[in-house]
Amino acid sequence: MNKIIKSILLSALALPMASVSAFESASQERSMHIAEQKRALALSFAKNYTALKPSILASTSRYDLIVEPAELALNNQAMSNLKQVEANIRTAKGLPNNNHSITQLRVADSSMLNSLMSETPLFAWAPAGNEKSWQFIEAFDTQGNTFHLPVNELPERPVLIVELDNKQALSEGISVLKKTLKPFSSSPKQALESSIQSSTNPIQTSVLKSIHLQDDEEPWISGKAEVYSIVTGVSPSRDEPVLDIVDMPYLDYDGTTYNPNQIIIYWDRYRWQAADILMMEQDDNTNYKELASRLLDVATEILKAIPDPEVQGYAIIPQLTNKVLATMPDSWFTNDDDYVDVYYTLFEGQRYSNHKGASSNATITLEPLTIQPR
Repeated sequence: MNKIIKSILLSALALPMASVSAFESASQERSMHIAEQKRALALSFAKNYTALKPSILASTSRYDLIVEPAELALNNQAMSNLKQVEANIRTAKGLPNNNHSITQLRVADSSMLNSLMSETPLFAWAPAGNEKSWQFIEAFDTQGNTFHLPVNELPERPVLIVELDNKQALSEGISVLKKTLKPFSSSPKQALESSIQSSTNPIQTSVLKSIHLQDDEEPWISGKAEVYSIVTGVSPSRDEPVLDIVDMPYLDYDGTTYNPNQIIIYWDRYRWQAADILMMEQDDNTNYKELASRLLDVATEILKAIPDPEVQGYAIIPQLTNKVLATMPDSWFTNDDDYVDVYYTLFEGQRYSNHKGASSNATITLEPLTIQPR
């Protein structure tokens, strides 16, 4: 998926450019704002490194490179800075305020642990915008001096990265999505219970047996991926979209094959025994409230524009998915974040072996699974 394909989708679906442009502008501004918040936090940590060093060294090992803010010995001013930064980031991402930290410190690479014992580190953060256009990684030393580090070459000097806790951000973001999309979705547990209560017939599902994301050789500053899927289709009982959010917490790295054995589609929820899967990745510039609202608007809009869905049948579903894709900002497709891949027109009862997505970023094996009711 790239800008050319996205432009074709915009034309084919006759979407208002002003609306898409506004969403794009807001996304870019949010990305820059969050990068500035991380920059401010990096400077605060760098200047307080003498006090933070014992807790950083005690909290890291080759098995765990992450330091949670709660593990840091922060003075009152540093704690105040942290709380303000986190509040700003939560607002930008459309996440509720709570006591869970949404930022973290990470040692850039396990090879730096030994040198971290004797050398003062640099404090860095991922820049805003498309990583392909990054010219350098900015960092602070403990005196507040600025350094420019290479994007694709791991520094020799130890580096501590200030970043979002993507697992926490995605967990909260999925909760926001599910709450907003509740009329058009259900949790796997709800879907299973509903199927059992409504029928004594076997429950038809599809299980994700394996998944592999293409290794994109991301910059050293990039952390683990946090991927989720949006399963799109049409309700079997009414002319409304079905949008189910599926968390995929095991998908940490590109270039690795995972075998989750995860139920990803409950077919009783989809008309024509067909559905699409849109794979997304948590990124700094994602505002989950805006994303949920946009998903809801475009999905409902396209079904209302079709007088008789039964005439087109399952051909409606790719239209639904394409409209969701076409309304997303360009930056979600040019960076290796946000949009991952899309699978069009998957059918109930079919086995898909080493099946590539439309953008060839993901390869999955999907198998039918029949669950017998008690």
